[in-house]
Amino acid sequence: MSTTVETRTAPAAVIVAIDGPSGTGKSSTSKAVAAQLGLSYLDTGAQYRAITWWMLNNGIDVQDAVEVATAAAKPVIVSGTDPAAPTITVDGEDASGPIRTQEVTSRVSAVSAVPEVRSRITELQRTIAAAAERGIVVEGRDIGTTVLPDADLKIFLTASPEARAARRSGEVKGSDLAATREALIKRDAADSGRKTSPLAKADDAVEVDTTELTLQQVIECVVTLVEEKRATK
Repeated sequence: MSTTVETRTAPAAVIVAIDGPSGTGKSSTSKAVAAQLGLSYLDTGAQYRAITWWMLNNGIDVQDAVEVATAAAKPVIVSGTDPAAPTITVDGEDASGPIRTQEVTSRVSAVSAVPEVRSRITELQRTIAAAAERGIVVEGRDIGTTVLPDADLKIFLTASPEARAARRSGEVKGSDLAATREALIKRDAADSGRKTSPLAKADDAVEVDTTELTLQQVIECVVTLVEEKRATK
């Protein structure tokens, strides 16, 4: 009498790049997709916030590109990639809360525009992605174009400025909707206009407009895209 043992092969590891401006649902979608599919997760924006926070804490003039460039290699930034509980430390100190302050938010574009900063953080991001054995969802603004141009799947999330401002205002109690919208448009211009690795949609990226979609609908859409890509690997 013979018995047949069914063997299940593990899903193919995939590297997923999710780009787009603030307020498109990028972080919430990326974390949920990674958790649902058993992938690692990396918030690259948090790394730029972390290095900005370090600069501010250490008396670096963030408007002085030369000073920022000189200091770029100094902080030790470590990102945890568990989508259920992503972490980030700077020189061993938990920075997950401090990097979300308005002071950091208002200065991160200036710091992240410095080529030496982008080079340092891009190298860190590539190292993390390469070490993700099961695959990873990496979210940011230049992942599909610069950081991981060979990613298995590239997705670019968009939404109207009004929808994005409404979402951001909902996250911050007492915030002014019009002011939030203007801040987002200003951030878009800074990120899209910088010379080094600007915010841009990769030619081979799938664009998903989230303006009229619920978060769950966006998550389901992206999960489907990832599963389709897995099936062809």
